[in-house]
Amino acid sequence: MKMYLCIDLKSFYASVECVERGLDPMTANLVVADPERSDKTICLAVSPSMKALGVKNRCRVFEIPRSIDYIMAEPRMQKYIDYAAEIYGIYLKYISKDDIHVYSIDEAFIDVSPYLKTYGKNAKEMAEFLMGEVYRETGIRATCGIGTNLYLTKIALDITAKHSSDFIGYLDEERYIKTLWDHRPLTDFWRIGPGIAKRLENCNIFTMGQLAHADEELLYRTFGIDAELLIDHAWGREPVTIADIKAYKSKTNSITSGQVLMRDYSFEEGKLIIREMMDALCLDLVEKNLITASVTIRVGYSNKLHTDPANGTVSFDMDTNSAKTIVPAAVDLYERIVDHDKSIRRVNICCNRTTENTGIEQLSFFDDSDVSEQKMQEAVLSVKKKYGKNAMFKGMDLKEAATTRDRNVQIGGHKSGGKK
Repeated sequence: MKMYLCIDLKSFYASVECVERGLDPMTANLVVADPERSDKTICLAVSPSMKALGVKNRCRVFEIPRSIDYIMAEPRMQKYIDYAAEIYGIYLKYISKDDIHVYSIDEAFIDVSPYLKTYGKNAKEMAEFLMGEVYRETGIRATCGIGTNLYLTKIALDITAKHSSDFIGYLDEERYIKTLWDHRPLTDFWRIGPGIAKRLENCNIFTMGQLAHADEELLYRTFGIDAELLIDHAWGREPVTIADIKAYKSKTNSITSGQVLMRDYSFEEGKLIIREMMDALCLDLVEKNLITASVTIRVGYSNKLHTDPANGTVSFDMDTNSAKTIVPAAVDLYERIVDHDKSIRRVNICCNRTTENTGIEQLSFFDDSDVSEQKMQEAVLSVKKKYGKNAMFKGMDLKEAATTRDRNVQIGGHKSGGKK
């Protein structure tokens, strides 16, 4: 029988900040949030003691009761990455990388089936050992789900472990059916968000037990092929293994970039953001030796407007990574799809259907293969790689509304903790 662990690092960012300050993450009141932003900014993490006081994870700063005395820690994304890498290294001391799937920066699935006999432990003892090693070497506490397949392992972590005194939960199919078929709400279960839950409610389905016994034809009419996944999960079934995940190759690939602006931007300021982001994505394409068939832009308006975002796609006659081709096309698309009279707040750009740049192009008599631009982009990348992303930038990046230089010292839209 397969045995999986899903180890989650408790309030990871907040725990790291507590450890760095010599504080106990379980008793110290600490939130990770940027003090330079407004009180509407989202807390990236809150310590377990803050959660015990009723403060929700990912809350906004102004939502924290004034009666609570707490420390606000500025985000240091590189520090969290370093801790995560160290913890991954701890796992590798005892488990092959082939049996570990890193699900997120603070969560990993581990197939411990081949190791239980080797270490003379059962699954729970193995979980306790690995959690103990992480705490001993880093001071970070963890929770763990144990299951006979990846889905049950994740559910054991998300629903069962948090109610256990040792922060370890276990599920097999029989226990899942017995203990969680009547559990509510459905949104507690992995991959069931508010939208899917609402559609299930419209079918008079409010629990996993009801979903397991629902009319399958109704489910397929409502959810299409996704109904198969819902039905399997209702019964606690999951055929996918870590080996399957590692062997998976996507048929199509893309490169994306997005940002939430610090204030409402005018139409013209937004155009500058499009130029900056698109120019940076072109450099990414060159660095990864990729070309793209089309670009999609999604622009969200000011929160005050309560208006649907603008969306559009522009395709190219020939797959390319040329900024001379892509940037003007993206700006033209922006001008066509975005309301000139509305302020914007969010921008997402996607280079679609990226493929390897083989250097082979089918040119017509009138086409010009601009080798000089490719060489220039490669030179820029070389300088940035050696001296930092802000060692070289364009004049537009010096404009007041520009964001590239700030974003170059961020990770995931948050401060890296490194030097500018």
